[in-house]
Amino acid sequence: MENVLQRNCVRLGGSPEGRPMMFAHGFGCDQEMWRLVVPEFEPDHRIVLFDHVGSGNSDLSAYDRTKYNSLRGYASDIVEICRELDLSDVVFVGHSVSAMIGVLALQEAPEIFGGLVMIGPSPRYVDDGDYVGGFSRTDIAGLLDALDANHLGWSAQMAPVIMGTPDQPELAAELTNSFCRTDPDITRHFARVTFLSDNRADLPGVAVPTLVLQCTQDVIAPEVVGRYVHEHIAGSVFTQLAATGHCPHLSAPEETAAAIRAFLPG
Repeated sequence: MENVLQRNCVRLGGSPEGRPMMFAHGFGCDQEMWRLVVPEFEPDHRIVLFDHVGSGNSDLSAYDRTKYNSLRGYASDIVEICRELDLSDVVFVGHSVSAMIGVLALQEAPEIFGGLVMIGPSPRYVDDGDYVGGFSRTDIAGLLDALDANHLGWSAQMAPVIMGTPDQPELAAELTNSFCRTDPDITRHFARVTFLSDNRADLPGVAVPTLVLQCTQDVIAPEVVGRYVHEHIAGSVFTQLAATGHCPHLSAPEETAAAIRAFLPG
């Protein structure tokens, strides 16, 4: 079996003796997306960065459609990485879909994790009865069909919408390039698994200190969704950021880092 650290392109930094912080990127992204936030935590935390299999510099040959047909496949990788590094009391920082992957990893190995930071989380993207996810079934079907039809065109169109920072076009360009670098078949599969997932029933099982970071005007995970997550994780902290869009770790790294820092024990 190949080394899990190579498979997920794991990079370690920060203070080796510090409390571990593991940063998990969202759909279509990679570990580079954390570069503006991580320096804040390097002096007193052990930093663990990685790429989900199928993203960034991960080993694409390790992509197994059956394993990754559920977010639990990604969660099991995270647990494997932590066990390989013999980590405990980990603060898991997950952006977007990785916030829910973190919930599932915690479910699988509660002894590993001591805190959870969810940036723009959504337990279900599709509206369902009284639940508002922000997208209708038709919306999601259209989004997935467009991705199937034209990966590069979809990336160029969606990235500025997801980033939500028209005054910082360079960030939308970075996200577009990130989407375009990923293998189209893997991207399409990961999109389906992400946008059709439903992890609402997993939220009440979260029993570690949890921070829900909610952006302003986030089209992917609107405020009503963030508040739903907060209400269904007992004792969680809800912080509304002034940052707009879905990627505050890129568009407002200082505000994002400060909110995470305020949540962590002094």
